[in-house]
Amino acid sequence: MKIPRQWTAAMAVMLASPAWASGAEDAARDDAATTAFDLAQAVQEATPAKRQGGPPEGMDSVFDDNWINVGVGVGLIPSYAGSDDYVAFPLPLFTGRLGGVGFRPSGAGVNFDVLSPQPSVLQQSKAPQFSLGPTFRFRVERAVDSRDPVVEASGRLDTALELGVAAGVTFPALLNPNDSLTVGTAIRWDVLGAHKGQVIEPTVAYLTPLSLGMLVQWSTALEIVDDNFARYYQTVTPAQSAASGLPVFNARGGANRLGTALTLAIDLDGNALNGGFNIFALGGYARMLGDGADTPFTRLRGRPDQFQLGVGLGYTF
Repeated sequence: MKIPRQWTAAMAVMLASPAWASGAEDAARDDAATTAFDLAQAVQEATPAKRQGGPPEGMDSVFDDNWINVGVGVGLIPSYAGSDDYVAFPLPLFTGRLGGVGFRPSGAGVNFDVLSPQPSVLQQSKAPQFSLGPTFRFRVERAVDSRDPVVEASGRLDTALELGVAAGVTFPALLNPNDSLTVGTAIRWDVLGAHKGQVIEPTVAYLTPLSLGMLVQWSTALEIVDDNFARYYQTVTPAQSAASGLPVFNARGGANRLGTALTLAIDLDGNALNGGFNIFALGGYARMLGDGADTPFTRLRGRPDQFQLGVGLGYTF
């Protein structure tokens, strides 16, 4: 069955929605590898009806210059990066395009795309599509209850606000006329004086439709941190050691975590182009690396293998 590309883009909206797909309360949730820029970009590059002379007769598209997808989801996620305790966490969902600027959740923050093209002027093309824009996220790792009394005894940390820039490039029609591969990266710096460090997150995501109302995405992401970040979240100081009983540990930056995830989106009436209700589900796995795995917070109180599960309901208009 031939699947119009505007349907593919409409389905991509649903995968771009879940905040928990890229993290919501702490860094561990970013393992789910997010729906990188390929999803938000795929919506804009393939959605407009004018690319193929308009939608099928009698069928309207909600994806014009401005559109929004809102909803709610719940995820089962580690209580902190490296924890073996899991918490259920409700999350709002919010993504779309307003005034020529695309936006999507990124952990406890948002990525913006100032290159998000205007649908009405797009031409059908297999040329790569680019995205670029500011990004921010709050990081509350171990600033809230970690569910581990020993980790809690080491002391609560401050909330970080990370600001930076994100960019990506999407290559459409790789294996079939409707799929896409996106390579992107984000770089952010803490501006609240918590970890005072830098985080770099390269991502790769592959998106393909299974039917007119179903889409699947596989994604993977690497988190790279600097020494300031590692010292703040992974070092055990002599004072923390005395309070918690954990051994002293001096952490350094580097590759911190590698994660992969599979996301499935289903439009409830089988036609993603007309908006309405949609559901999605995600399963993810990540592995803590380097000092992220060797720190006593992971090695003695948690485990380097991290898992995430999530489901949600959204509405597009």
